[in-house]
Amino acid sequence: MVRRKNEWPEEGELVVGTVHKVLNYGAFATLEEYPGKEAFIHISEVSSGWVKNIRDFVRENQKIVARVLRVNPRKGHVDVSMKRIREDQRTKKIQAWKIEQKAEKFLELAAKDLGKDLDTAYEEVGYELMDIFGDLYGAFETAAEEGEKALLDEGVPEDWAAAITEVAKRNITPPEVQITGYVDIKSYAPNGVEIIRKALKSVQDEGITVQAVGAPRYRLIVKSTDYLKAEKQLKEAAQRCIDIVEKEGGEGEFLRELT
Repeated sequence: MVRRKNEWPEEGELVVGTVHKVLNYGAFATLEEYPGKEAFIHISEVSSGWVKNIRDFVRENQKIVARVLRVNPRKGHVDVSMKRIREDQRTKKIQAWKIEQKAEKFLELAAKDLGKDLDTAYEEVGYELMDIFGDLYGAFETAAEEGEKALLDEGVPEDWAAAITEVAKRNITPPEVQITGYVDIKSYAPNGVEIIRKALKSVQDEGITVQAVGAPRYRLIVKSTDYLKAEKQLKEAAQRCIDIVEKEGGEGEFLRELT
Protein backbone atom coordinates (compact mmCIF):
# COMPACT_ATOMS: atom_id res chain seq x y z
CA MET A 1 0.00 0.00 0.00
CA VAL A 2 1.56 3.25 -1.18
CA ARG A 3 1.20 5.97 1.40
CA ARG A 4 0.71 9.70 1.31
CA LYS A 5 2.06 12.18 3.81
CA ASN A 6 -1.38 13.72 4.37
CA GLU A 7 -3.84 11.73 6.46
CA TRP A 8 -6.77 12.58 4.18
CA PRO A 9 -7.05 13.14 0.41
CA GLU A 10 -7.95 16.56 -0.95
CA GLU A 11 -11.07 17.48 -2.90
CA GLY A 12 -10.47 17.03 -6.62
CA GLU A 13 -7.66 14.53 -6.09
CA LEU A 14 -7.60 11.26 -8.02
CA VAL A 15 -7.37 8.22 -5.75
CA VAL A 16 -7.01 4.48 -6.21
CA GLY A 17 -9.36 2.25 -4.25
CA THR A 18 -10.34 -1.40 -3.85
CA VAL A 19 -14.07 -2.07 -3.70
CA HIS A 20 -14.97 -4.20 -0.68
CA LYS A 21 -18.75 -3.76 -0.41
CA VAL A 22 -21.41 -3.20 -3.08
CA LEU A 23 -24.96 -2.21 -2.13
CA ASN A 24 -27.96 -1.22 -4.23
CA TYR A 25 -27.39 2.48 -3.63
CA GLY A 26 -23.58 2.63 -3.84
CA ALA A 27 -20.23 1.00 -3.12
CA PHE A 28 -17.50 1.28 -0.50
CA ALA A 29 -13.80 1.12 -1.32
CA THR A 30 -10.63 1.16 0.77
CA LEU A 31 -8.24 3.90 -0.31
CA GLU A 32 -4.91 2.37 -1.29
CA GLU A 33 -2.86 5.49 -0.61
CA TYR A 34 -4.53 6.42 2.70
CA PRO A 35 -4.30 3.54 5.20
CA GLY A 36 -7.46 3.01 7.19
CA LYS A 37 -9.53 5.36 5.04
CA GLU A 38 -12.65 4.36 3.11
CA ALA A 39 -14.46 6.04 0.23
CA PHE A 40 -18.13 5.89 -0.76
CA ILE A 41 -19.30 5.95 -4.39
CA HIS A 42 -22.98 6.78 -4.71
CA ILE A 43 -24.79 4.97 -7.52
CA SER A 44 -25.29 8.32 -9.27
CA GLU A 45 -21.48 8.76 -9.42
CA VAL A 46 -20.65 5.31 -10.80
CA SER A 47 -21.30 6.03 -14.50
CA SER A 48 -22.37 8.94 -16.67
CA GLY A 49 -25.13 6.77 -18.13
CA TRP A 50 -28.19 5.31 -16.43
CA VAL A 51 -27.26 2.62 -13.92
CA LYS A 52 -29.96 -0.01 -13.50
CA ASN A 53 -27.77 -2.52 -11.67
CA ILE A 54 -24.71 -1.14 -9.91
CA ARG A 55 -23.03 -4.55 -10.12
CA ASP A 56 -22.79 -4.11 -13.85
CA PHE A 57 -20.21 -1.40 -13.13
CA VAL A 58 -18.49 -2.30 -9.85
CA ARG A 59 -17.80 -5.51 -7.99
CA GLU A 60 -16.00 -6.60 -4.84
CA ASN A 61 -12.16 -6.61 -5.05
CA GLN A 62 -12.21 -4.38 -8.14
CA LYS A 63 -9.52 -1.70 -8.38
CA ILE A 64 -11.01 1.69 -9.23
CA VAL A 65 -9.83 5.22 -9.85
CA ALA A 66 -12.09 7.95 -8.55
CA ARG A 67 -12.15 11.71 -8.05
CA VAL A 68 -12.62 12.99 -4.52
CA LEU A 69 -15.79 15.08 -4.21
CA ARG A 70 -16.01 15.77 -0.48
CA VAL A 71 -13.91 15.04 2.59
CA ASN A 72 -15.25 15.21 6.12
CA PRO A 73 -12.53 14.09 8.56
CA ARG A 74 -14.80 14.69 11.57
CA LYS A 75 -17.30 12.14 10.32
CA GLY A 76 -14.68 10.02 8.59
CA HIS A 77 -16.38 10.40 5.21
CA VAL A 78 -14.78 10.55 1.77
CA ASP A 79 -17.22 10.79 -1.14
CA VAL A 80 -15.82 10.02 -4.57
CA SER A 81 -16.93 9.80 -8.17
CA MET A 82 -15.98 7.25 -10.81
CA LYS A 83 -17.72 9.07 -13.65
CA ARG A 84 -15.96 12.45 -13.34
CA ILE A 85 -12.71 11.17 -14.83
CA ARG A 86 -11.53 10.85 -18.40
CA GLU A 87 -10.16 7.50 -19.52
CA ASP A 88 -6.67 8.93 -20.05
CA GLN A 89 -6.68 10.28 -16.48
CA ARG A 90 -7.73 6.89 -15.15
CA THR A 91 -4.96 5.12 -17.08
CA LYS A 92 -2.31 7.64 -16.04
CA LYS A 93 -3.29 7.40 -12.37
CA ILE A 94 -3.18 3.59 -12.34
CA GLN A 95 0.21 3.60 -14.04
CA ALA A 96 1.60 6.12 -11.55
CA TRP A 97 0.21 4.12 -8.63
CA LYS A 98 1.81 0.90 -9.90
CA ILE A 99 5.16 2.64 -10.25
CA GLU A 100 4.88 3.97 -6.70
CA GLN A 101 4.06 0.46 -5.47
CA LYS A 102 7.33 -0.68 -6.98
CA ALA A 103 9.15 2.25 -5.36
CA GLU A 104 7.67 1.34 -1.98
CA LYS A 105 9.11 -2.17 -2.37
CA PHE A 106 12.47 -0.56 -3.07
CA LEU A 107 12.15 1.53 0.09
CA GLU A 108 11.32 -1.59 2.06
CA LEU A 109 14.44 -3.30 0.69
CA ALA A 110 16.59 -0.30 1.64
CA ALA A 111 15.08 -0.33 5.13
CA LYS A 112 15.80 -4.05 5.46
CA ASP A 113 19.45 -3.43 4.59
CA LEU A 114 19.56 -1.01 7.52
CA GLY A 115 17.71 -3.38 9.86
CA LYS A 116 14.57 -1.24 9.85
CA ASP A 117 10.94 -1.74 8.83
CA LEU A 118 8.81 0.10 6.27
CA ASP A 119 7.00 2.23 8.85
CA THR A 120 10.32 3.52 10.14
CA ALA A 121 11.52 4.10 6.58
CA TYR A 122 8.55 6.35 5.83
CA GLU A 123 8.99 8.33 9.03
CA GLU A 124 12.76 8.76 8.69
CA VAL A 125 13.09 9.38 4.97
CA GLY A 126 10.10 8.27 2.84
CA TYR A 127 7.89 11.33 3.22
CA GLU A 128 10.93 13.58 2.92
CA LEU A 129 11.84 11.94 -0.39
CA MET A 130 8.31 12.60 -1.66
CA ASP A 131 8.65 16.28 -0.78
CA ILE A 132 12.04 16.59 -2.47
CA PHE A 133 11.57 14.47 -5.60
CA GLY A 134 7.79 14.55 -6.04
CA ASP A 135 7.35 10.85 -5.39
CA LEU A 136 9.30 7.85 -4.13
CA TYR A 137 10.18 6.51 -7.54
CA GLY A 138 11.67 9.85 -8.54
CA ALA A 139 14.11 9.53 -5.64
CA PHE A 140 15.20 6.03 -6.63
CA GLU A 141 15.45 6.99 -10.30
CA THR A 142 17.68 9.94 -9.40
CA ALA A 143 19.87 7.69 -7.25
CA ALA A 144 20.21 5.17 -10.09
CA GLU A 145 21.17 7.83 -12.63
CA GLU A 146 23.20 10.31 -10.57
CA GLY A 147 24.43 8.28 -7.62
CA GLU A 148 24.47 8.70 -3.87
CA LYS A 149 25.75 12.28 -3.99
CA ALA A 150 22.47 13.48 -5.54
CA LEU A 151 20.63 12.34 -2.39
CA LEU A 152 23.25 13.68 -0.01
CA ASP A 153 23.07 17.08 -1.71
CA GLU A 154 19.35 17.15 -0.86
CA GLY A 155 20.02 16.47 2.80
CA VAL A 156 19.13 12.76 2.84
CA PRO A 157 20.94 11.05 5.78
CA GLU A 158 24.12 9.27 4.73
CA ASP A 159 23.01 5.77 5.77
CA TRP A 160 19.73 6.09 3.89
CA ALA A 161 21.40 7.65 0.84
CA ALA A 162 23.79 4.71 0.60
CA ALA A 163 21.08 2.07 1.07
CA ILE A 164 18.68 3.70 -1.39
CA THR A 165 21.39 4.10 -4.03
CA GLU A 166 22.43 0.46 -3.68
CA VAL A 167 18.84 -0.74 -4.15
CA ALA A 168 18.26 1.68 -7.02
CA LYS A 169 21.33 0.56 -8.95
CA ARG A 170 20.32 -3.10 -8.52
CA ASN A 171 16.77 -2.58 -9.71
CA ILE A 172 16.55 0.40 -12.05
CA THR A 173 18.15 0.57 -15.48
CA PRO A 174 18.69 4.20 -16.49
CA PRO A 175 17.06 5.05 -19.83
CA GLU A 176 19.39 4.82 -22.80
CA VAL A 177 19.97 7.80 -25.04
CA GLN A 178 21.14 7.73 -28.62
CA ILE A 179 22.85 10.68 -30.25
CA THR A 180 24.04 11.08 -33.79
CA GLY A 181 26.74 13.13 -35.46
CA TYR A 182 28.38 13.21 -38.87
CA VAL A 183 31.92 13.50 -40.16
CA ASP A 184 32.86 14.60 -43.65
CA ILE A 185 36.33 13.18 -44.27
CA LYS A 186 38.34 13.33 -47.50
CA SER A 187 41.74 11.95 -48.38
CA TYR A 188 43.71 12.85 -51.52
CA ALA A 189 46.46 10.29 -50.96
CA PRO A 190 46.91 7.30 -53.32
CA ASN A 191 45.84 5.03 -50.44
CA GLY A 192 43.02 7.34 -49.43
CA VAL A 193 40.47 4.54 -49.08
CA GLU A 194 42.67 2.77 -46.54
CA ILE A 195 43.18 5.99 -44.60
CA ILE A 196 39.41 6.56 -44.40
CA ARG A 197 38.88 2.97 -43.26
CA LYS A 198 41.56 3.39 -40.60
CA ALA A 199 39.91 6.56 -39.31
CA LEU A 200 36.48 4.96 -39.09
CA LYS A 201 37.79 1.76 -37.52
CA SER A 202 39.39 3.84 -34.75
CA VAL A 203 35.92 4.80 -33.50
CA GLN A 204 34.27 1.47 -34.23
CA ASP A 205 36.77 -0.16 -31.88
CA GLU A 206 35.20 1.91 -29.06
CA GLY A 207 31.70 0.61 -29.73
CA ILE A 208 30.50 3.53 -31.82
CA THR A 209 28.33 2.62 -34.79
CA VAL A 210 29.47 3.94 -38.16
CA GLN A 211 27.16 4.18 -41.17
CA ALA A 212 28.01 5.42 -44.65
CA VAL A 213 25.67 8.21 -45.71
CA GLY A 214 27.43 8.85 -48.99
CA ALA A 215 31.07 9.77 -49.44
CA PRO A 216 32.53 11.83 -47.92
CA ARG A 217 29.89 11.76 -45.18
CA TYR A 218 29.64 9.14 -42.42
CA ARG A 219 27.15 8.88 -39.59
CA LEU A 220 28.42 8.21 -36.04
CA ILE A 221 25.94 6.83 -33.49
CA VAL A 222 26.61 6.73 -29.75
CA LYS A 223 24.37 4.98 -27.20
CA SER A 224 24.71 5.64 -23.49
CA THR A 225 22.74 6.08 -20.27
CA ASP A 226 24.48 9.42 -19.75
CA TYR A 227 23.70 12.15 -22.29
CA LEU A 228 26.68 14.38 -21.43
CA LYS A 229 29.13 11.48 -21.63
CA ALA A 230 27.60 10.44 -24.94
CA GLU A 231 28.06 13.96 -26.33
CA LYS A 232 31.69 14.01 -25.21
CA GLN A 233 32.33 10.55 -26.68
CA LEU A 234 30.78 11.57 -30.00
CA LYS A 235 32.84 14.73 -30.33
CA GLU A 236 36.07 12.96 -29.38
CA ALA A 237 35.38 10.16 -31.85
CA ALA A 238 34.69 12.59 -34.67
CA GLN A 239 37.84 14.53 -33.90
CA ARG A 240 39.88 11.31 -33.88
CA CYS A 241 38.66 10.51 -37.40
CA ILE A 242 39.49 14.00 -38.59
CA ASP A 243 42.96 13.96 -37.00
CA ILE A 244 43.88 10.68 -38.70
CA VAL A 245 42.79 11.94 -42.10
CA GLU A 246 44.40 15.37 -41.74
CA LYS A 247 47.67 13.79 -40.63
CA GLU A 248 47.80 12.14 -44.05
CA GLY A 249 47.10 15.38 -45.90
CA GLY A 250 43.32 15.08 -46.05
CA GLU A 251 40.59 17.19 -44.49
CA GLY A 252 37.57 16.67 -42.26
CA GLU A 253 34.64 18.38 -40.60
CA PHE A 254 32.30 17.41 -37.76
CA LEU A 255 28.56 18.04 -38.07
CA ARG A 256 26.36 17.56 -35.00
CA GLU A 257 23.18 17.50 -37.10
CA LEU A 258 22.34 17.49 -40.73
CA THR A 259 20.80 20.72 -42.01
